[in-house]
Amino acid sequence: MTSKSLTIVGAGLCGGLLGIMLRRRGFDVSVIERRADPRKSAVVEGRSINLALSARGIRALRDTGIFRKVEPLLMPMRGRLIHNEDGTTELQPYGQRSDEQIYSVSRSELNRILIDAGENDWGTRMRFRREASGFDRARRELRVTDLDDGTEQVLNDLPVIAADGAGSSIRRSFGDDRTFAATESLLPHGYKELSIPGEPGSQPQLDPRALHIWPRGNFMLIALPNPGGDFTLTLFMPHEGPDSFAALDTASAAASFFRRYFADVVPLIPDLTRSFLENPVGILGTVRCRHWHDGGDLLLIGDAAHAIVPFHGQGMNLAFEDCVVLDRILQNGAPDWAKVFAEFEKQQILNANAIADMALENYVEMRDTVRDPKYKLRKELSFELERRLPGQFIPRYSMVMFHDEIPYAVAQRRGALQQEFLKELTRDVDSVEEIDLDRAAALVQERLPRLT
Repeated sequence: MTSKSLTIVGAGLCGGLLGIMLRRRGFDVSVIERRADPRKSAVVEGRSINLALSARGIRALRDTGIFRKVEPLLMPMRGRLIHNEDGTTELQPYGQRSDEQIYSVSRSELNRILIDAGENDWGTRMRFRREASGFDRARRELRVTDLDDGTEQVLNDLPVIAADGAGSSIRRSFGDDRTFAATESLLPHGYKELSIPGEPGSQPQLDPRALHIWPRGNFMLIALPNPGGDFTLTLFMPHEGPDSFAALDTASAAASFFRRYFADVVPLIPDLTRSFLENPVGILGTVRCRHWHDGGDLLLIGDAAHAIVPFHGQGMNLAFEDCVVLDRILQNGAPDWAKVFAEFEKQQILNANAIADMALENYVEMRDTVRDPKYKLRKELSFELERRLPGQFIPRYSMVMFHDEIPYAVAQRRGALQQEFLKELTRDVDSVEEIDLDRAAALVQERLPRLT
């Protein structure tokens, strides 16, 4: 089946960008969105305010000409600034080249830019306050409710591309059948957001060129900079237990907790305890599907297909990469949607599963491992090997964040091999000076295939 009309469910970051790419290919695109127009409404509470933009996302924005509009929003972060419990700090660079940095960006502002460009520059039809309750497979229809007047509508513009997020109503409307074989796995940890204010023209209260982390073993606080000099803070911790959201249910408990573990932050947050108690706790989870499409009628994309936890900063970047991959498959003209969707799934599903795994691993690294001297030693050695063997040894973090040409699945496989080398070479030493670097380089060349 071929079609030049289609429907996207969800006008978030993924749906907004995909609408632009499909309009560019000449498709007649309608976007259905449950929320009010975010250009005219406040930020949705409980959703992450800041996101990390890296190479894969930048590539997608450049491909569509949107990057120039987004660039003024970006705050470059060159590394992790670790805040130790004794009050000392330490910068751990993300990479070793000047361009190896990631960027803090406002989710809401980026979303507004994408929606505006889609509607005004490309002619995407945006329908807000429309809730897609499910897809009727037998009739090949999308059921939609107008949330303003309660009327129901049936849409027949196929295919339907579901970009409606981790809690996708389209995916869930299929129930437990084998079409997608979806699993939703929640972490026993959640998150809560706070903010450090800033004033235009005044000195930011934290270094604005870094992502700040207060690692405390089983929980952590992070801070991302904003263009106005303020910072968005996120506390990640268990839902239950001694140090948990459940335990911090009073002003005195919250105040005591912050004084004990994040003493340097307390003076920076006005009304800390009030904000902490009032702000919602968000959930963290992973969505995996065995399949992403139902023939040529329906495709899951972005978080609807593969939501991941935020600890590698790749949820948005993976979703944007999805858009790029699908767009490239469509470049040959009028599509057979069943073949297009099957090829898209084939190309991306292993990559999505790989970054989902790496994101979970990175949570342990950020909240705990970064404090380990052996971790710091292995990171230093990995940079040295990258300098000696450019193009062959690239740290896993760099492959994920700075090398959009390297698939996530390849980064995962090579990263595992490289981690074995690093552990072997640092097992009985405390500094890089004690390592035979010529032997280390020879070992890598012997065991690690070159990237092609």
